[in-house]
Amino acid sequence: MLKNSLYSIFKYKCPRCNRGEFFESRNPYNLKEAGNIKESCSHCKLKYSPEPGFYYGAMYVSYGLGIAMFVSVWVALLILYPNYTPIELIVLLFISLILLGPYIYALSKTVWANLFFHYEEEYAQEKQKEIKNAREVKR
Repeated sequence: MLKNSLYSIFKYKCPRCNRGEFFESRNPYNLKEAGNIKESCSHCKLKYSPEPGFYYGAMYVSYGLGIAMFVSVWVALLILYPNYTPIELIVLLFISLILLGPYIYALSKTVWANLFFHYEEEYAQEKQKEIKNAREVKR
């Protein structure tokens, strides 16, 4: 189950079937459409926003991911560049935070969705069979 959740999170796929797209744009750096979630999954029809304001909780996930990234970059910079002054390290940290911000934002939404919507292997296999049968009928 963790493998399916990680796939869904990092590939921006539907949490239930791992096939449909989660975002309008797969590129988190497309700032015009950053964070725009599709209405529902094109494959299994899961409604991504069960209630208004559902993704406000993703702010907490974003905060946690930001802190983890901050600490990781800080430790990496201290190991790689031990002679940098604290001001130089802080500037590099803020630059990395700005550059990784859209990615963290997208990840936080997919992590939040995966906390509430779970992969259903039987459902995904059933949908795959339906699609396969529909294709055979069209032939």
